[in-house]
Amino acid sequence: MKMLLGEILKEKDLTYREAAERTGVGRSTLFDISNGFTMPRIDTLEEIAKGLSVKITDLFESIYK
Repeated sequence: MKMLLGEILKEKDLTYREAAERTGVGRSTLFDISNGFTMPRIDTLEEIAKGLSVKITDLFESIYK
């Protein structure tokens, strides 16, 4: 499953630091998620989606959406 966090941050013109402030998720964690180094837990996805005002399903690419 491909994470679309990096694309969302570009669309919203946000840095990882700004996204971290909005979501409460660490900058390095956001970087690792967007670059495919780690897969987030569901509660982390919820925090990111809420902080960026997107749906959880917007955060990843899947044929099952």
